[in-house]
Amino acid sequence: MTVASVIEQKLRDAFQPSHLDVINESNNHNVPPGSESHFKVVIVAKAFENERLIKRHRLVNAVLSEELAEKIHALALHTYTEKEWQEQYANNTPSSPNCLGGGK
Repeated sequence: MTVASVIEQKLRDAFQPSHLDVINESNNHNVPPGSESHFKVVIVAKAFENERLIKRHRLVNAVLSEELAEKIHALALHTYTEKEWQEQYANNTPSSPNCLGGGK
């Protein structure tokens, strides 16, 4: 399995999201072609309701702890409730920051 597919499966199992995008952004960074080390995750789940942003990120990080320790160098998280997603982001997901290192 690819790292992206592992991330997707683990997040689906843990959160049963109504929306999930796992985007490999490694090609935007100074890594070898085909790398799977930089990801953006957009996830919409009921588990995020009434939770502060830091708690949402901690929940996701806990599910992906093994991948974060061994395979993922950078993880941009966009965690939303269904209401937030529908009102603000469904058609306007924030971009990940540009890479600042490695010569790119």
